Amino acid sequence: MKRRDFLHLSTLGLGAVALPAFSRDITIEEALTPVDTALKKRMADIALNAARSKGATYTDVRIGRYLNQFVVTREDKVQNTVNTESYGMGIRVIANGSWGFAATDKLDNDSIAKAAALAVQVAKENARLLTEPVQLAPQKGYGEVSWKTPIEKNAFEVPVKDKADLLLGVNAAAMQNGANYINSILFLVNEQKYFASTDGSYIDQDVHRIWPTFFVTKIDAKTGKFETRNSLSSPRGMGYEYLQAGAAGKISGVTSLYKDRYDMREDAIAAAIQAGEKVTAKSVEPGKYDLILDPSHLWLTIHESVGHPSELDRVLGYEANYAGTSFLTLDKWESKNFKFGSNLVNIVADKTQKGSLGAVGYDDEGVGTKQWDIIKDGTLVNYQVIRDQAHILGLKESQGCCYADNWSSVQFQRMANISLQPGKDGKSVNDLISGVEKGIYIVGDGSFSIDQQRYNFQFGGQLFYEIKNGKIAGMLKDVAYQSNTQEFWNSCTAIADARDYRLGGSFFDGKGQPGQVSAVSHGSSTARFNGVNVINTARKL
Repeated sequence: MKRRDFLHLSTLGLGAVALPAFSRDITIEEALTPVDTALKKRMADIALNAARSKGATYTDVRIGRYLNQFVVTREDKVQNTVNTESYGMGIRVIANGSWGFAATDKLDNDSIAKAAALAVQVAKENARLLTEPVQLAPQKGYGEVSWKTPIEKNAFEVPVKDKADLLLGVNAAAMQNGANYINSILFLVNEQKYFASTDGSYIDQDVHRIWPTFFVTKIDAKTGKFETRNSLSSPRGMGYEYLQAGAAGKISGVTSLYKDRYDMREDAIAAAIQAGEKVTAKSVEPGKYDLILDPSHLWLTIHESVGHPSELDRVLGYEANYAGTSFLTLDKWESKNFKFGSNLVNIVADKTQKGSLGAVGYDDEGVGTKQWDIIKDGTLVNYQVIRDQAHILGLKESQGCCYADNWSSVQFQRMANISLQPGKDGKSVNDLISGVEKGIYIVGDGSFSIDQQRYNFQFGGQLFYEIKNGKIAGMLKDVAYQSNTQEFWNSCTAIADARDYRLGGSFFDGKGQPGQVSAVSHGSSTARFNGVNVINTARKL
């Protein structure tokens, strides 16, 4: 997640860029009133029948109701609270061997039928330029099924006042511990998605996500210099139960978040203190270091250097204009021996992972979700694939990673949860640190840059601790590391075990033209990388 994306949410005016198309403000009472499932099935059947009558050989229908809630505060003030809804239908068809798509927010019978007819018309026009017909992997119909994020407490049902009071309490705690400024935000998402297709599926899903975050600033009164420390929270596919006091633990003196709970107040207190420590921290000496990377940092490196280059549409050049291509070309996969990383590196894609942002029962083309290997014992073994790509790899089915960010957007291949598997030899974080003579322990994500093939990169972070002779020796600043993807993952020499495994992630993974965003998580335990080049990012005046 780029820092500028976090800042987009620091005021609600800028935060509105993250809202789905055709959104409108609603009351919380409206948000909590569900749409009848039987009504959605009747509307879907109208679309399916209308498309068939116009010549579609395949049709899928997505009826989406997308709810968002923002609660935004600064210091002792609530800046804004907003509830929004976007509700409509997207219809995708194959006619004359080509894709067509149309959408409408008018859900009367005539408007639905007209949208279906338009989708077929678009497909037939697209077919004029077609070089070969769409090849869909077989997909069984599931009949009438449903899936819901396994939440304990619907965050939308919690009174806004309670949420505002929580954020103001977080702010007060940070200010009492030395912060000069703090913004805190609670962002809630509920995707109510109904999918129907000519394969015979009628799938009703209720997806919940939550993101508590803040931004702390500390100013040195004597010098006027300042430092910041952002929240170490991760957005999660959970309910309000995620925000639980007493959930913070300690690893080597650095605040760490437990797997499934987040103590926002304790993190804000730590942020205020650590931002003050950053002001007086010494600037790093450039050179080669062994890096100990916390999951709150490593998730972003996984996202950029593993998640994106293993998307098959990028590999094939479909995203070249906007998002770039990939160094993980098909010849590397076909060789069956491309050494992506060390033998310790096992990376899986998983659309079923509980608590993750990408967890759903079925993707947006009606495929049941699953887990599969991307990197096995350091070797590239697979990509991320949807129904009309499966034949390219000789696969008999989709991997279930198709997604659209709104009913008005056409679904396409998006990143699954991509995660580094924990180590198997029982190592703790302290075990990793104790083996380092000259190193840096990095916590939290920061700015980054990476090339269009997702190969050469540079990553910063939130907190940096010098390691000398197996012990943390104090805080550093102005740290960034540089490497290339293959060299970096081959330098992985140790991974902490499952006790340390945690999820990071982003609400705003951008891709496509027109652009869409998706929510995705990346898990790992703390990992060690030897001999990585570290630079000093301080500006010299």
